[in-house]
Amino acid sequence: MMANLMRVLCVFLLSAACSFAAGLPSCRAQFDGAELTIANSHVERKWRVVNGLLYAVSFRDLDNNVEWLARPSSQPAPYPAAALPEEKREVTFTQKTGRFSPVEAESLVVELATTGSVRLTYRFQVFPDARGISVQLTAVGTGAGPASTSAGEQGGTASGIEVDRGQQARQQKIIADAMEVLDLAPQHLRLTQVRLADQTDNHNELVFENEWLLHTAEPLRLPGNLFIVENTLTGNGLIFLKEAPLPHARPVKNEVDLTFEPQNWRIGLLGQGTDGPGEGYRHVVLSYSRGRVGRIEALHAYQRQLRVYDPKRDAMFLSNTWGDRSRDGRINEQFLTKEVHAGAKLGVDVIQIDDGWQKGASSNSVRAGGVWAGYWDADPEFWNVNPERFPNGLAPIIKLAAASKMRFGLWFAPDSSNDFANWEKDAAKILELHRTFGVDYVKIDSVRANSKTAERNLRRFFDRVLEESRGAVSFDLDVTAQVRPGYFGMINVGPLFVENRYTDWHRYWPHHTLRNLWKLAQYVDPARLRMEFLNNSRNTQLYPDDPLGPAQYSPSYLFATVMFSNPLGWFEISNLPASYFEELPPLIARWKQERAGIFSGSIIPIGEAPDGVARTGFVSVAKDGQSGYALLFRELNPSPEWEFSVPMFGAPKYSVTVLGGAGSVSIASGKLRARIPETKQFVWVKIERPGTAAGR
Repeated sequence: MMANLMRVLCVFLLSAACSFAAGLPSCRAQFDGAELTIANSHVERKWRVVNGLLYAVSFRDLDNNVEWLARPSSQPAPYPAAALPEEKREVTFTQKTGRFSPVEAESLVVELATTGSVRLTYRFQVFPDARGISVQLTAVGTGAGPASTSAGEQGGTASGIEVDRGQQARQQKIIADAMEVLDLAPQHLRLTQVRLADQTDNHNELVFENEWLLHTAEPLRLPGNLFIVENTLTGNGLIFLKEAPLPHARPVKNEVDLTFEPQNWRIGLLGQGTDGPGEGYRHVVLSYSRGRVGRIEALHAYQRQLRVYDPKRDAMFLSNTWGDRSRDGRINEQFLTKEVHAGAKLGVDVIQIDDGWQKGASSNSVRAGGVWAGYWDADPEFWNVNPERFPNGLAPIIKLAAASKMRFGLWFAPDSSNDFANWEKDAAKILELHRTFGVDYVKIDSVRANSKTAERNLRRFFDRVLEESRGAVSFDLDVTAQVRPGYFGMINVGPLFVENRYTDWHRYWPHHTLRNLWKLAQYVDPARLRMEFLNNSRNTQLYPDDPLGPAQYSPSYLFATVMFSNPLGWFEISNLPASYFEELPPLIARWKQERAGIFSGSIIPIGEAPDGVARTGFVSVAKDGQSGYALLFRELNPSPEWEFSVPMFGAPKYSVTVLGGAGSVSIASGKLRARIPETKQFVWVKIERPGTAAGR
């Protein structure tokens, strides 16, 4: 019994030491009272611990035997938003292994907790397959005063007065609200600031990158969630990821998230998202090698630890009728019966009813007088099944779908009013729908998380449902409007519903959706992206003489544009033209056979960013590097043949099998050669190395 207890929890005071790997031999932690070490097989980090404050000592990339730090940091980090009082702190060290969310991978969690008028708790989490260690600080108590900071002194107007920057550095005071402070060793570094846009009802271009070659003359102060620092001589790099809403959507605003101080060659990650005591945002620094490909793999692998890909739950082809703009006007038992029959014929995995299944009316309803918050106050039975539209309830529709091996989903809007004060009611309702009807897929809409309390209660809502459903309920987080967690705010809860595009409003072009998937996939795991394709026979009069209008593409091409994501059929299935049912079922059936292989690998965008005339696509590379897939598109351009660099497929020879589309592909020694005979066509292939298990 004592041995089992030690596997779960190990507690030592400041002067003690502990080394721990229970159940996770690749993950370890050790604390000797003065130095904390946490590592897995990929990275090792060390901090000096002085009176309860942490100073970074080492960041070692074990895969490449690279030490990233030039010297121990003189700045403690993480450090709270307000200055700490001068007092003695004792430190308690605990650690445990397990699966701390039903959708997470198993991990080692380490906590350092201090005594004092402001009690600090540092939480570290390390997964076996992640190339970094996440860190989160919680500060509780009183006694903190205004913090001095040097961040505001950086990046000001040049005065023309020459200053000894080394002397300037020695005069700096502690930076408040610091998450990481690292003095880097490599001399030649490229810094990339990645800015993502949500509220996609108003934004179509979603990914922006700014680059700097770091220089001793130029300090930087940058906003954002994601930054990459890469050694230009080696292709090795570090990724700084703040797991938080985008800057505009954070309840507590901070103008600067990353600083570069040239006098120390110092990178600082700032802004824990608190305006006083409380739980800060989690962040992680990931190491990588091999340039862009290694960086994408590291980012995707980390996200897959927070939400493990489950082939029985994830990357499902989901249909939703809202894209045909009938809104809730046609939602009833008879219409949904037709949708289920048509969905079975097409090959849909999940039939989802958007707004309109419930008794209450939202502001988007065809019924007048709807609301967009305060649902429980508007009607205590707001979230009951609409008895007029579904006099027999949802059970007959769900049973009919299950008979065709389809699952079921609904639209739901957690009540944002009073900072999600009704989160427990909302969670109970989702769990009731899940347990009573088998509703596993929930599209989340109408979210406005304007305060820290709202943010915390929204997280409680998701956590309650995930925990009590054991991860069976999957949420689609809508990022199309309002103030929402966005791309990195709540990574583990489910896919991101990226776009509302309608031909009715002349807003849907297939190459734009493909472009957003291609660009987002460099940073956001495509298994976390819900991307749409529409009925291309609707509203053709709005695209006169447009060679890139939706009707210019085949249904199979439209499906292929979202095939390496969670496909969304944004249409009424029963109103699709015959061409969809002629072309798509064989392609969808083959995709279902292969999708576990696609999403078990690392999905890398290749070629050019889609723009309507590009040569573009994706590869998925198996973890062992011996097999994978390629999905290539020839947009409206004159070149039927082209070549891509695919260093991840470096063996001398591979066999290639065409799975869909029209064309041919060969791969050898890191080069992919493709031929697609016609414009606005695609080819999808399986790649296997002869002589391996995958190639037999």
